[in-house]
Amino acid sequence: MVGGAAANVTRMAVATLLLGLWAHFSPWAYGLGGPALPWFLVSGFVGFGLGDVAMFIALQRIGPRLTMLLTHCLAAPLAATTEWLWLGEGLGWKEIVYAGIILAGVALALAPDHGSGVGRRDFWLGVLGGLGSAAGQGLGSVLSRKANEVATHAGYSVDGGTAAYERIVVGLFVAFVFFLIIRRVKPEPPPAPGVWSKAWVWITCNALAGPTIGVACYQWGLKTTQTGIIMPIVALAPIVTQLLAWAVDGTPPTRRTLLGGIIAIAGVIGLRLAQTA
Repeated sequence: MVGGAAANVTRMAVATLLLGLWAHFSPWAYGLGGPALPWFLVSGFVGFGLGDVAMFIALQRIGPRLTMLLTHCLAAPLAATTEWLWLGEGLGWKEIVYAGIILAGVALALAPDHGSGVGRRDFWLGVLGGLGSAAGQGLGSVLSRKANEVATHAGYSVDGGTAAYERIVVGLFVAFVFFLIIRRVKPEPPPAPGVWSKAWVWITCNALAGPTIGVACYQWGLKTTQTGIIMPIVALAPIVTQLLAWAVDGTPPTRRTLLGGIIAIAGVIGLRLAQTA
């Protein structure tokens, strides 16, 4: 309705407002403060900022399936390896196996059915964007783990909503700068009169579901659980999206998508059982 770049920066602004209300006025309010704040800001810059910009570059060139494949299937092992080398938190062999099963199912579900159909230059630029997206998501998650570690050593706790707020503040700035660059380099036609009044409903719902509640829950998970466990589960998101698309616009998933989803969910169940064994 209003263009991708404008919708993205607007949804992030709405999410920043909603998360800010929580972070400043909830019973656990810390706002923008505490010794863990610098780590959450860097996490937001790397994950919300640079990672999302790289994903946008990839989406424009190689499409959503290959972009999501690169992002989700590379972010998890990158994050787990970084967390092990930097924070000294490694996974057990059973957890590694089940995480691998999840990512294998996601890869099967998202793998393109045929060639990308784009030129060589755009393809490799898109692949680099996908790698940047994976690096942003993976490293941003480990930085959040580091922030929670710093908070624990300082004797206080940062809830998921506040952590999401401290990250998105920087992410919004990066998204706004990127929006200004895109508008100058590749301007989008202005929306028709009255479109914004209709688009606000969808932008607000997107902001509430994704960068507000979704990211708050994601940060909540990272507070207690290693990235190597959280991120393979998060990688199920594209499969859930395809099932939602089936319900919304009637586009049925392929058999390969369903099989990949079943394998991935089996991996999640196994991962949970491995933790409780």
